[in-house]
Amino acid sequence: MKKITLLACGFAMMAMASCGSKEENPFFVEWDTPYGIPPFEQIKTEHYLPAFEEGMKQQLEAIDAIVKNTEEPTFENTIVAYEYSGELLNKVSGVFFNLSGVESDDDMRAVEEQVIPMMSKHGDNIALNAELFARIKCVYDKRESLNLNGEQMRLVEETYNGFVRGGANVPADKQDRFRQLNEQIASLTNRFEQNVLKATNAFRLELDEQTAKSIGLTEGQLAAAKELGDADAATKGKYVFNLQMPSWEPFMQNCSDRDLRKQMWDAYSTRCNGGEFDNTKLIDSIVNARLERANILGFPTHADYVLDDCLAKTPQAVDNLLMQLWTPALKKAKEECAEYQKMIVADLGKDAKIEPWDWRYYSEKLRKEKYDLDEEVIRQYFSLDNVRQGAFDLATKLYGITFEENMSLPNYHKGLVTPYEVKEDGQTIGILYMEWHPRESKQSGAWMTEIRGQHKDINGNNQIPIIMVCCNFTKPSGDKPSLLTADESETLFHEFGHALHGLLSKCTYPTLAGTSVPRDFVELPSQIMENWCRDSQYRKVFAKHYSTGEIIPDELIAKLEAAGTYGQGFINTELLAASLLDMKYYSITTPQHVDANQFEESYLNSIGLIPEIISRYKSAYFKHIFTTGYDAGYYSYTWTAVLDRDAFEAFVESGDIYNPELAKKFRHILESGNTTDLMKLYVDFRGKQPSVDPLLKARGLK
Repeated sequence: MKKITLLACGFAMMAMASCGSKEENPFFVEWDTPYGIPPFEQIKTEHYLPAFEEGMKQQLEAIDAIVKNTEEPTFENTIVAYEYSGELLNKVSGVFFNLSGVESDDDMRAVEEQVIPMMSKHGDNIALNAELFARIKCVYDKRESLNLNGEQMRLVEETYNGFVRGGANVPADKQDRFRQLNEQIASLTNRFEQNVLKATNAFRLELDEQTAKSIGLTEGQLAAAKELGDADAATKGKYVFNLQMPSWEPFMQNCSDRDLRKQMWDAYSTRCNGGEFDNTKLIDSIVNARLERANILGFPTHADYVLDDCLAKTPQAVDNLLMQLWTPALKKAKEECAEYQKMIVADLGKDAKIEPWDWRYYSEKLRKEKYDLDEEVIRQYFSLDNVRQGAFDLATKLYGITFEENMSLPNYHKGLVTPYEVKEDGQTIGILYMEWHPRESKQSGAWMTEIRGQHKDINGNNQIPIIMVCCNFTKPSGDKPSLLTADESETLFHEFGHALHGLLSKCTYPTLAGTSVPRDFVELPSQIMENWCRDSQYRKVFAKHYSTGEIIPDELIAKLEAAGTYGQGFINTELLAASLLDMKYYSITTPQHVDANQFEESYLNSIGLIPEIISRYKSAYFKHIFTTGYDAGYYSYTWTAVLDRDAFEAFVESGDIYNPELAKKFRHILESGNTTDLMKLYVDFRGKQPSVDPLLKARGLK
């Protein structure tokens, strides 16, 4: 019944009363909450649609007022007026689109299916408003004579470029098709994402106790699998494994039963490739729709369109960087493969051949042999609480900010989400929500997002950021807390680095604040934090045994360092393969039928990817490039890795990894958002252009 009501809400504003009147809808009143945090407990699913509709209506009314202003276009009456035109829409969007990733259910998905095409149409109505664009262009053309400061000039340029990229110059006879493509892409990408979530949740491997305890799994894995089984009456007493990383990857590393490894591998790697949640046909439609849209905008490919607004600028520049790493990474991967091949022959006989579902198992086995490293031992020094506190303490040491848990703040999921007040000199400068563990209503992976980004409102009052960090780590089990791998620890530091980018922002305009930077720069604040996480000096600060409090021993640190470049052939090859595949999809120049499986296999074979390794994400579940804004942008993790290693090298070269002068200069990058030329910002910090050498050395590729 509730679902029907939600569907009715999308038809007309007259249905608003059935969805909650303005007096009842929390989005239509000023929030009387600490720091303007959304009153999560009061917000119901039926409140979203009327709030979206009213938000769009209000923004269009504000834009109509800009257009009808008879005064000459100025920075204030046009650019600033437009910048602040969507207050209510931003308010509801900041809540809905973030909670839909962590609190998804049938009702939320029903709203999402209606809202996404509405938002696409609304965006086009603004971007294709010729009268509005004429006023913006007028200000843009005379910008040099307006005595603007640097941030104001950047806002004029970004606003103008945003309209051009949004279709403002599209000829009238192509505008209808342009609108259709935008709406089609929005709907297709949403379906793709929902299919991945459903397919990931659909598979469970159930084992009886005897089997589970006989295949080499660790005590921690067994306890977690038992708890997962007991959580559902249908599997009570069973040991259950699923496709979430905290369950799947350790299983693949430790399970000695090759048939079971293959079963888990097949379930993971064939998700959304046929069947109920098939994404392959969606890929064909998405790739061709994005190409056609790019062509309408005057670009030969979708990649050219995306990169024109990034630091890389061209697909050729991306390919040049990726291939610098691809050749040595593939060479190293082949060497690793040869070692594992010897091991599987020793185990199973001369006819045995290493397969993708064997790679993690033999990699972990050899790592233990070579470096005497046991993942279970390592985990004991990386409890979630200690790693989180290590990230907090590093931010305090570098930037002087502190984090105070405050469970009395409004919370979207009490018991599973922890709110913190972020403070500097006693003043709260931001709110940080952190949640750590998987659940069925939550997307997989790890991410940071903003419910509200830092900015100054129309009256000049600073609005502090409200940030979410979401991960999917192993849950506590029995008397053991959540214990992380070294890689998962780096993931926590990574997402926390994104959070710092949002929290430390000191900008005026929402469009330019915080993380509003190109994809191939946005990963710098996150990836540089990983360097401290794996630094031997800083590990001694936070890596402590979860039960004894013992600091991680020098012997174990030495082993971790010795193994630092172990497996880098595989790690880099699968990452680069995904990055190159992304660019290949979006570098097609003519419309064509894209058979995702054939396209992927043909291209990866052409660049020499060995069959024992697959792309980090196979096409059918490659959410980054088919849903979440990394289309023609997955390269950015590698592009930015050059910057992050080069930047951290500055701290190392100074002889002090906490160098306060360098920390102050790097904080300026975090504070500046997109208010200035980003490469200039980086060079001002580093004193020179970035070099790829530190990255090659760190990854054992040089």
